[in-house]
Amino acid sequence: MSPSIDRASLVFALLLLVAFPAQADELSLARKIKLVIEAYPETLLKSEGGSILFRDGGQALPIDDGKAKDHAQKLAAGDIEDSLSQIYPPGPCETRPEVNFDPGRIRSDALMKRLYGSSAREVEASLVEVEWFGRKLLVTKRQRVARALEKVRDELKTMPDLKVFLTPSAGTFNWRKVAGAPNLSVHSFGAAIDLNTRYADYWIWAGGKPGRVPPYSNKYPMKIVDTFERHGFIWGGRWYHYDTMHFEYRPELIAIAEAAGVSACR
Repeated sequence: MSPSIDRASLVFALLLLVAFPAQADELSLARKIKLVIEAYPETLLKSEGGSILFRDGGQALPIDDGKAKDHAQKLAAGDIEDSLSQIYPPGPCETRPEVNFDPGRIRSDALMKRLYGSSAREVEASLVEVEWFGRKLLVTKRQRVARALEKVRDELKTMPDLKVFLTPSAGTFNWRKVAGAPNLSVHSFGAAIDLNTRYADYWIWAGGKPGRVPPYSNKYPMKIVDTFERHGFIWGGRWYHYDTMHFEYRPELIAIAEAAGVSACR
């Protein structure tokens, strides 16, 4: 092949990189970690030596525990790297995830405890009341969660036809483990909300087993999902092991998706 053809190929490749944003698997772990730190400036300081450092000067948290894990093991005891291994696809379009595609359902309990509190009592100390369509819900003020939920509420209030899906809420703060699992629910940290269960689909209620889940037909308008996502929340309806009433505050995953050019509408 001639040098001129080589140069032409190189130019063409560079043009493709400019024209099309990087896909999820092309984002480096270092870039993802940078976005995680930027998402939680109240608590996270920087990454150094394979760990995340905290503003309070407490013990650094390793990003990777060095253990190879299958999907079930990541769900049960994920580290920070595991929690970033799948990219959440936001947007006003529905998605039908492949088997075991659960972006955001994999979490690092160790990181969540550093962000919100390591016990029910410690989390409770940061809970505040947020008015939610005539009711008061307890949500953490840490990491700007309460403020973000208020923004979601204020935007959804401009769409009164959606109220029936939003209330009564099935709950916010509840220190507990994920059903049938050893890891903590994000409800434990006051950073999640469940909507009206009348319209909910949940993989366990549907008779699903891990890795074998029947499909569902979404009943929540995507306007609701899009509003939550634009304010830093992810939706359990994008998980293979779905929980369609569930939203949790994970701004790092929204930021990573934007950086990777990943969208539910592509």
